[in-house]
Amino acid sequence: MNILRFRTPIIGTITVVFSLLIQATAFAAAPLVKTQAPGYYRMMLGDYEVTALSDGTAVLPVHELLHESPEKTKKALHKSFLNSPTETSFNSFLINTGEKLILIDTGAGALFGPTLGNLAANLKAAGYQLDQVDEIYITHMHPDHIGGLGTSTSVFPNAIVRADRRDADYWLSKANMEKAPAKQKDFFKGAISTIGQYADAGKLKTFDGNTQLQTGIRAVSNYGHTPGHTTYVVESKGQKLVLLGDLVHVAAVQFDNPAVTIAFDSDAKAAEARRKAVFAEATKQGYLIGAAHLQFPGLGHIRAKGKAYEFVPTNYSIPR
Repeated sequence: MNILRFRTPIIGTITVVFSLLIQATAFAAAPLVKTQAPGYYRMMLGDYEVTALSDGTAVLPVHELLHESPEKTKKALHKSFLNSPTETSFNSFLINTGEKLILIDTGAGALFGPTLGNLAANLKAAGYQLDQVDEIYITHMHPDHIGGLGTSTSVFPNAIVRADRRDADYWLSKANMEKAPAKQKDFFKGAISTIGQYADAGKLKTFDGNTQLQTGIRAVSNYGHTPGHTTYVVESKGQKLVLLGDLVHVAAVQFDNPAVTIAFDSDAKAAEARRKAVFAEATKQGYLIGAAHLQFPGLGHIRAKGKAYEFVPTNYSIPR
């Protein structure tokens, strides 16, 4: 018997296996990347292009912030496979009408901690430049919605800022800041340092309540979370998107029980009433909604679930 006839294939097999083991070892040693893709999601609404922009996430102790027992809050969170503190999205929305580029809220900038402040980078990643933004519509003047305007120089050099007069009168008032509790004073400072510089440059234009801001986009008063909290209705070719701002903070809790308010509300009763009304309307009309603190990209529909509600995230799609 010629032993060499059998040795060659055996040696070849061993060589291949050894080579694969070496390759497997090399691949396993690759470092973890630990980053997400750029934080934007794009869709079409009729003729309008809507881009959801992530400013980042922050971990919030929602069991302490919500006006609900911590035990009930944690139980509701667990049903959605969440815990508290809860990693929470901070979203803004960019509307390209074909004539104007309009940004709804600007993210936190440097006003709400190191894990936020990514809106400008994600706007650029989405294919736009900061100086292309024509107008900025503010839902309300809490720091995580206005910090992205910039505190020392204007981040959006060509933009006009629009906001409800009630929020501007309240948050830009140094007299109100002096009377406010210590833990709220930074909210006033944030508004004065960001919105204030646009006001000083003549680039803040307030409106009074429900206002048609331009063709296809109107402001709707939903006061309560702040004195001038505003939602924005965007419509094109029979399609409708309502951007809710902070009418909802914790989806896992507040869709099941819209009566649950949060410590950030200026007028909790009014905020609760507006949330209930908008949830009912969105369910009845079936329009698309977007919100600042729903899981990114924060877009979807609301449907009835018995006496409660349920959020249904929008289907992933490619703009065409």
